[in-house]
Amino acid sequence: MLTVFHICSVFANMVTFYFNPGVILSILSSAFPAAVKDVNVLLERERSEGISSPSRDDDSTLQNPGTNSSILDDNTKTDSALPEGRSKSSSLCFSDGKSRIDYILVYRKSSSQSEKREIFERNIRAEGLYMEKEASLTNSDVIFLKLHAPWDVLCRYAELMNIRMPFRRKIFYLHRRHKFMSRMEKRINKFRGWLPRKPMKLNDTLPDLEENESFTAPFSRSRIHHFIIHNKDTFFNNATRSRIVHHILQRVKYEEGKNKMGLNRLLSNNSYEAAFPLHEGSYHSKNSIRTHGAENHRHLLYECWAWWGVWYKYQPLDLIRRYFGEKIGLYFAWLGWYTGMLFPAALVGLLVFLYGVFTLEHCQVSKEICQATDIIMCPICDQYCPYLRLSDSCIYAKVTHLFDNGATVFFAVFMAVWATVFLEFWKRRRAVLAYDWDLIDWEEEEDEIRPQFEAKYSKKERMNPISGKPEPYQAFTDKYSRLIVSTSGIFFMILVVIAAVFGIVIYRVITVSTFAAFGWALIRNNSQVATTGTAVCINFCIIMLLNVLYEKVALLLTNLEQPRTESEWENSFTLKMFLFQFVNLNSSTFYIAFFLGRFTGRPGAYLRLINRWKLEECHPSGCLIDLCMQMGIIMVLKQTWNNFMELGYPLIQNWWTRRRLRREHGQNAKASFPQWERDYHLQPMNAYGLFDEYLEMILQFGFTTIFVAAFPLAPLLALLNNIIEIRLDAYKFVTQWRRPLPSQAKDIGIWYGILEGIGILSVITNAFVIAVTSDFIPRLVYAYKYGPCAGQGRAGEGCMMGYVNASLSVFRVSDFERRSQPRTNGSELFGEAVKYCRYRDYREPPDSAEPYSYTLQFWHVLAARLAFIIVFEHMVFAIKTLIAYLIPDLPKDLRDRMRREKYLIQEMMYEAELERLQKEKNEKKKKDRAHHKEWP
Repeated sequence: MLTVFHICSVFANMVTFYFNPGVILSILSSAFPAAVKDVNVLLERERSEGISSPSRDDDSTLQNPGTNSSILDDNTKTDSALPEGRSKSSSLCFSDGKSRIDYILVYRKSSSQSEKREIFERNIRAEGLYMEKEASLTNSDVIFLKLHAPWDVLCRYAELMNIRMPFRRKIFYLHRRHKFMSRMEKRINKFRGWLPRKPMKLNDTLPDLEENESFTAPFSRSRIHHFIIHNKDTFFNNATRSRIVHHILQRVKYEEGKNKMGLNRLLSNNSYEAAFPLHEGSYHSKNSIRTHGAENHRHLLYECWAWWGVWYKYQPLDLIRRYFGEKIGLYFAWLGWYTGMLFPAALVGLLVFLYGVFTLEHCQVSKEICQATDIIMCPICDQYCPYLRLSDSCIYAKVTHLFDNGATVFFAVFMAVWATVFLEFWKRRRAVLAYDWDLIDWEEEEDEIRPQFEAKYSKKERMNPISGKPEPYQAFTDKYSRLIVSTSGIFFMILVVIAAVFGIVIYRVITVSTFAAFGWALIRNNSQVATTGTAVCINFCIIMLLNVLYEKVALLLTNLEQPRTESEWENSFTLKMFLFQFVNLNSSTFYIAFFLGRFTGRPGAYLRLINRWKLEECHPSGCLIDLCMQMGIIMVLKQTWNNFMELGYPLIQNWWTRRRLRREHGQNAKASFPQWERDYHLQPMNAYGLFDEYLEMILQFGFTTIFVAAFPLAPLLALLNNIIEIRLDAYKFVTQWRRPLPSQAKDIGIWYGILEGIGILSVITNAFVIAVTSDFIPRLVYAYKYGPCAGQGRAGEGCMMGYVNASLSVFRVSDFERRSQPRTNGSELFGEAVKYCRYRDYREPPDSAEPYSYTLQFWHVLAARLAFIIVFEHMVFAIKTLIAYLIPDLPKDLRDRMRREKYLIQEMMYEAELERLQKEKNEKKKKDRAHHKEWP
């Protein structure tokens, strides 16, 4: 019988590549049923190990040919759409129901790169990975290549990649406490037990991720008995398995020759259409998570994180890190930390705004403006703008006081200190996360050379001092000539932004006269506000259009530089995109804050644009109202647009895909698809990874800090947006995107340096906003030098009497230029012809010895402004430096835990080594005794 078995086995193996094994086995089954049973086992083992599946792109290698006839109609049951013998629960595994799918590659049979795929897949099999192919249920041309890493491959590459795995439960060291402190702690804990539970905390549905409570060490096969291995199937979690498989695929060759390897290159030349790890099932469930528990980690993430009903809950960062990897986990940790830190900033900003509301009735300046019915202001534009009473600016003066009041300086200092505290405490938070996630000693491995760099400089080679291998070399002159061209391109694009701002300035100059002659009285009486509002909306449209152009230019310039590695390419592209978008977003704001109304000249001697258009002046109540409108409209519109594009676009795309599938294959078709089919129809993650998410938040951080002295409600708007942003991103990652490859990172990279730069710039800009844009310094000079309290060393609202009259200069109407003379002289408005009008400046009256020259008060105000800028900057920078020095990067308890863990690891490894040596010694003694007993 044994001989018959061998004959049948050899015969079946010989014909299995030429005939259908099922037909042969059915012929032999009648004569040798027991032998055929053994052959079935053998073939099943070979199929599960990928031995019997050649790397041809024909249907004979597929588990499911995937013809259109296999798609079910509306009346077909869900489970019957799957291949025979497979249920929905096993759609994460191979056809055997045991080998878990760790990675999916997708290609089309009609692609012309079959030879490269064949070599690539043969080398994949040589690395020990199991493979299985299956055709798509919706398109027979689409083939899914499922990959599984067995235990020995996982162990081998985990050791090569220095992946840290748990080997002993942590024993935390408790400091010895005094009896008094122990009693106090017991009383506090007892008091806390009476209080209700924090509503922000998650319930007990989160799993116990025990790797966070265990000592870890780089995995080693020689010391595998030291690690905690309850189950080999779950020892390496899904994210780690996918990362190991991706690491293998990046180093498998697809063509004979040096450096002809890597999955990324096959994706770029369309050999493969997509590559992604699978989601862990559906995020929906018919059963409640409270009664039946979570079906998988994706379902748990949706219920505890991505669902809108838990918007006020803390984020499950450990679960996010376990599912998406450390890099994405750090992004959400940073976003959550930034949002939490916005609470005090938003509260203080709201209090500053409320302070302006409550002190509005006591503001002497706004009172004088509202009561100044006898003060006639000069027209703010040529010909069409009429003379106006100063009291017509009463509403704008009150609105200006809401943002420009006595608490503005305090708030500017607070926000500068807040930015420093935010960054310093984030470093501490990042250190805690790095410790909990075993990233303290993690070092990013050296990046591979980009294929574009290799293709360009393959003829020149130089020895790598680290690896000792020859590699392509870029000459010094070539490198810096490309860098100069790229820098020139950056400056050219910045000039394009300035040109766009110049166009907005011309628009404002022209339309202010147009609105002043408008037929609608509401627009005519508020011509300057209408001009500012429409200009901001047009500016926003230009910003969004230029952003599309900037992305293409940044790609072109970055590729022109020919960066050597992917990290160098990413840093260069990130810096360019940030510079472009930052300048694009803030250029108009800088113009309004520091240039609007500063260089217009005076009535009768206006400075003109191209000797034609008179430059725009500030409103009689000041330029701060224009800056507030600019910041408020841009911030609200941009955040609304970004949120719509982040969630709206993938929602529409996925809805259209579902609609097409329902129309072609029935209402329940998508629910019956296996997991790889459903994930394939989701949207891929952005080509630049987390770049868009970080960039949006960094630009918002700039808006929140740089001009916050002019708009104290900016932190509140940012807070409300971020509360929505966290759930939008979570919903997008969990439900709308394919699962991104889990990757490691120990910090947020180049973005931290950009945040520090914005923090420094915010101190300078807020100093200039307070000194130049607001009326804080002129009021201060008047109160202490020219007002009723001059020389008394005190200042208050009573000391500001007469300030409005002192801040306005007198102009004789007959001195107007001909083209500046209004068409109506004002007799229809005021009952008699206007002889004199007032304007905002410090100049001598027309009847003085030096008419229209600067007064002494002007120079006092200018000196006070310069002194304030210097004192403010030095004081705030000193506070920031002191805070950064006083706040250590590592918390003391974390430092002690790290030292103790290092000590305990050394002790454990020493004890384990002694135990191993003792065990070997005992085994040797047993062998020696057995040897002596065998001797006659």
